[in-house]
Amino acid sequence: MGNGGTISRWVFAVVVLLIGAVLSVGGGRLVALGGSPYYLLTGTTLVLDGILILRKSRFAGPLYLLWLLATLLWSIGEAGLEPWALLARLGGPALLGAWYLGPAARRVTMRLWRTDMHLKAAVAAVMVAAVAVLVFAREPLGDEPRIAVTPGSATEWTAFGGTEAGARYSTLTQITPDNVHRLRLAWTYRTGDLPNAADAQSIWTFEATPLKVGDTLYLCTAHSIVHAIDAETGQRRWVFDPHVRQGWAPNHACRGVAFYRAEGPVSDCPERIIAPTIDGRLMALDAHTGQLCPSFGSGGQIDLLKDLGPYPLGYAFPSSPPAIVGGKAVIGGFVMDGTMVGAPSGVIRAFDAVTGQLAWAWDMGRPDLSNAPGPGETYTPGTPNAWPPFSADEKLGLVYVPLGNATPDFYARHRSEAAETYGTALVALDVKTGQPRWHFQMDHHDLWDHDLPAQPSLIDFPTDGGTIPAVIQPTKRGELFVLDRRTGTPLVTVAEKPVPQGAEPDDYTAPTQPYSTGMPSYAGPDLSEARMWGMTPLDQLWCRIRFRELRYQGQFTPPSVQGSLSYPGSAGIFSWGGVAIDEDRQILIANTVHSPFVTRLIPRAVADTIGLSTPPSMAPDSAIGRESLTQAAGAHAGLPQVGTPYAALALPFLSPLGIPCSNPPWGQISAIDLKTQLLLWKKPFGTSIDNGPFGWHFGLPLPIGVPSAGGAVSLRSGLFLIAASQDRYIRAYETSTGRELWRARLPAGGQATPITYLSGSSGRQFVVVAAGGHGGLATAVGDYVLGYALR
Repeated sequence: MGNGGTISRWVFAVVVLLIGAVLSVGGGRLVALGGSPYYLLTGTTLVLDGILILRKSRFAGPLYLLWLLATLLWSIGEAGLEPWALLARLGGPALLGAWYLGPAARRVTMRLWRTDMHLKAAVAAVMVAAVAVLVFAREPLGDEPRIAVTPGSATEWTAFGGTEAGARYSTLTQITPDNVHRLRLAWTYRTGDLPNAADAQSIWTFEATPLKVGDTLYLCTAHSIVHAIDAETGQRRWVFDPHVRQGWAPNHACRGVAFYRAEGPVSDCPERIIAPTIDGRLMALDAHTGQLCPSFGSGGQIDLLKDLGPYPLGYAFPSSPPAIVGGKAVIGGFVMDGTMVGAPSGVIRAFDAVTGQLAWAWDMGRPDLSNAPGPGETYTPGTPNAWPPFSADEKLGLVYVPLGNATPDFYARHRSEAAETYGTALVALDVKTGQPRWHFQMDHHDLWDHDLPAQPSLIDFPTDGGTIPAVIQPTKRGELFVLDRRTGTPLVTVAEKPVPQGAEPDDYTAPTQPYSTGMPSYAGPDLSEARMWGMTPLDQLWCRIRFRELRYQGQFTPPSVQGSLSYPGSAGIFSWGGVAIDEDRQILIANTVHSPFVTRLIPRAVADTIGLSTPPSMAPDSAIGRESLTQAAGAHAGLPQVGTPYAALALPFLSPLGIPCSNPPWGQISAIDLKTQLLLWKKPFGTSIDNGPFGWHFGLPLPIGVPSAGGAVSLRSGLFLIAASQDRYIRAYETSTGRELWRARLPAGGQATPITYLSGSSGRQFVVVAAGGHGGLATAVGDYVLGYALR
C-alpha cells in the first residue's frame, strides 16, 4: 500500500476511534438515564472497527457493513419512514462509510468474500437512501375542487388585518393560480432606517404591514418613522420622524399604523394616520401631508407612559397599531417579560380618534373605574398585557383583546384574582364603556409565557344551522379556539384535560387546561427521546442525553429547579402573524413554528450571587443591564423575576451546533377546512438555504421547514401569498392544495405580512411586502419595501 493509502487509513482509523470513544462514553450516560442502548453499542463497535483498520484486518470492512445494516434496521424501527428522522440517523454513517468505497479500503478488506464489492454496494445503497430522503422530503398534499370566483371590489387595505376583522383576505381576482407565475418586481422602496450603534443590544425587526388608502401606502419602520408611498410607483410622498428616544428599546417592533377618516367636520386632519412609537407615544398625522394633527392630544401626540408609574424607558410600549372602532383608537402594549412583580400595568385604553382624549380605560385591577388614575396613583401594576393587534366588530360594538399572562412569566403564586381570571384570555370589551362583556381563558395559571400572540380573526363560521358570527383565536400552544363572538361560547368542542402537576413547592399548577378538541391541534405528539434530532450521531446523542436529564411529562410540564422541557415553548407555535382565512372557501391558512424551550428556575439565593437580582435597566452597567433586557425581550435567557423566590433561565432547546434538538420540520404551513374542521393539507415551510450550524449559511435549499415570523394574505382567486420564513423568499400557494406556484428571492428577511390592493391609476393588482430582517431569527437586515405586479 502506498504512502497516501497508509495516511488515509490512519486518519480514517483515528476518526473512527474518536467517534467511537465519544459515543461509548455518551451512550453509557444515556443508558444510565434510561435511554436507548444503540449509541453505547455503536461506540463500542466503532472503537473495535478502528482498531481493526489500524491492524489492516480483513474483518474491518465486514464489521462496518454489519453495523451499517444494523443502523438501518434500528433507524426504521425507531423512526419509521419519516424522512428527516431517517436522514439524521443514516446520513452520518453513510458519509463516514464512504471511505470504504476507495482503494485504501479495498486493500484492507478485499481478502474476505470479495468484501469490497459487498461494501461498495451496501454503503452506496445507504448513501442513495439518504439522498432519496432529501429528494422526497415532502408532506402529502390534499386536494379540493376549484371553486368558481367572481370579480372582487376591494381595492384597499385599510387596517392591519385588511379590515378590523383581521381575516387577511382580499376579494381581488386579477392575480390567479394560473397567472401568478408572471408576478414580477414592479418597484423597490428604501426607508433608510437601519440599525445604529444605540441598537446594538436590541432585537431589530422590520415587521410592518402597510396600509393602502386611496393611492397611498402607509407604514412604520423599526424606529417608528412613518412613510407614505405612492401605491403605483413606490415613490416617496412624505416621511415623519418622531425621533424616538434611544437607548432602552429592547425590541424594535412597529407592526403597523392605523387609519381614521372623521365622520363629521373637524378642525384639521379629516384623514389621519394614528401611529404608535417604541418610546411610548401615540401620534396622529395628516394622511396627506405627514404633519402632526394639532387637535390630537398635546400637539398631535399622547404620552402612553403617563399613569403607568416611574419605570425606565423600554419596560412598556405599544408594538402594534391601535384598533379603530366607534371613533376610538383602542390600544394596549408590550410589557417587559420576566423582570419583577409589579411591572407596568397592562391597561387597555381607548382614545377619541379626533381629540386624543381618554374615552375609557380598562384596568382589571380597578374594575369599577374607567377613567385615568387620580393624582399620585397609577394603573394597577403587574396586570396581564396585550401586545398583538386587536380586532373589532362595529355592529356588535366590541373590541377583541388577546391578553398575555401577568409578569413575571414562570412563577405565579403572587398573582391577583383579576390576573388569574383574565391572564392568557380573550376578552371582548364594550367599545362605548370599556367594560368586559365576556372573556374566555385559554391557559389557567399560566406558568409558561403562553401569551395569546396573534390578532383574533372574525368570520362567519359555517354550521349545520347556518353561519354564526365567530372569532378564531390562535395560541402559542398550537390550539385554535372558535368562539361565538357575541357571547364567548365555544362553537367547536373545548375539553378540560388533566395536565402534569408538581410545580415547585412555592407555586401550584392548574389541575386541568382547555383544549380545542373540535379543531386540529398543531402541537402534535409529545416529545420523546426518539424525536430528538441532530446533523451527526454526536449531536443527536447530546440532545438525547439532555432530553433525559430534563424534566418532561408532556405539555404543561411545570418549570423546575432541575430544568424543564417546555413544548409548545414560549416562542409559540402560532405567533403574531396569526392566520389568514379564505372567506369564500372557508379555508384557514396557518403557518406554525415548532421549537421546544428549556426553562430552569434559579432559587433566589443563587440568583443573587450570579447577578440576577435586579430588574434589567435598573442597573444598566451591570451584567444584567442592557444585554439582559434584550434577552428578556427576545429569547429570554436570564430573567430576574424580582419579588418571587426564583429567577429563571429560558432558552430554545438547541444542540451544540445551534440546531434545534427536535425533529424537523421546525416550520410548517397548512390549511383547515372550516366547514368540516379537518386538515386539508400540511407541508414543511421554508428551506435551509439561509441557515445552518453555528449560523453558517451553506446555500443548500433543503425543504426542511424553518422558523417564520409573519402572516399570509389570502385571495378570492384561490391562492395565498406569504413571506415570513427564515429563508428569504416570498411565495404563492394554491389555497386548496398547498401547491407552490411562485416564489421570489428577497433582499433581506421578509418577516412581515404581505398586503394586496388595486392601483387606481393603472388598474393593476399589487402585492407589497416589507423586507428588513428579524433579529430573533437572525435573518439579513435591510430597509426594503417591495411591490410586485403581473408582467
